[in-house]
Amino acid sequence: MGLNAKGREMRFALKAGTSGALVAVLLSLGGCATQQAPIETKQAPQSQTEQKAAQASTLAQATATPTLKRKVALGRLSNETAYGQSLLRDKDGDPLGKQVTDLFSKALTESGAYLVFERPDISKVQAESQLAQQKLDLIGVDALIVGSLSEFGRKTVGSSGFASASKKQVAFAKVDIRLVDTRTGHVFFATSGAGEASNEVSSTFGFGSRAGYDGTLNDAAIRQAVSEAVSKLSTEMNRRPWSTAILKVEGGRIYISGGKSQGLQPGMTLAVQTAGEQIKSPQTGAIITLPGQKIAQLRVDALFGDNELNEGAVTSVVSGDLGKHPANSLVVLHEGGK
Repeated sequence: MGLNAKGREMRFALKAGTSGALVAVLLSLGGCATQQAPIETKQAPQSQTEQKAAQASTLAQATATPTLKRKVALGRLSNETAYGQSLLRDKDGDPLGKQVTDLFSKALTESGAYLVFERPDISKVQAESQLAQQKLDLIGVDALIVGSLSEFGRKTVGSSGFASASKKQVAFAKVDIRLVDTRTGHVFFATSGAGEASNEVSSTFGFGSRAGYDGTLNDAAIRQAVSEAVSKLSTEMNRRPWSTAILKVEGGRIYISGGKSQGLQPGMTLAVQTAGEQIKSPQTGAIITLPGQKIAQLRVDALFGDNELNEGAVTSVVSGDLGKHPANSLVVLHEGGK
């Protein structure tokens, strides 16, 4: 064999050895790689059915708190701003004031804490009852809500640079309301609510979003203002304790006003106390009711009625005694708990 042939054999052997070494290294690296163990799903000691049953039991045992639905009526809610006013428009043509009234009525009703009665359009209700030859039996309310749209306006703000520009439309609204005691005319609570809505567009080198006048911003701002005012109103009202009246006492049964829609549940306990003596204050000239005396405790046994106006509860005495007190001289209170 010549020298050249031996050289070719040596180069081939070297290449073969290099390839084998490379394969060995790759195999060794593959052997060192580890795979993550699959995640093992472990169930809780209790099954899902048992967990759901336990949750339902906890909710059932939770302390029930009744919600006193106060009777309210909407009175004057007018637009007292310069927006939308003209010499040819009288007080009856007040679209913003009517909008505020409708939004208040909707928000109060949807809150579930009020019985809302019609007053602004009462003439239409009376006309309909006469047409149907039915007697309109109006219900008195605990408070009358009056107020106005006191602030309302719009503005457009923007900025511009070398290659970009932006434009922002802003609408702002504020409503002021007060609660009036219909028996005395006393304003016992006042609050306000504010709302703001905006819409912004921008462009670069003349390209981008473009928008004209957006009238829906007005509605959004007023809706937010009404929502804030109703929230403050409800916070104040919820500080007052729940109370109701006895409808009738018949043997061992005591029928009271208020049922499912006001949060009453069978098994709940209520306190009965005498109505305190009413004395006219020489200082303010107003009638002040002295604290009553607790005389008995009732347990709710059953509920009846099919709507929030005719619902009631059947109760029985678990401690104390009603004695010879007339039913209309007693007050039923919720003290918390069952």
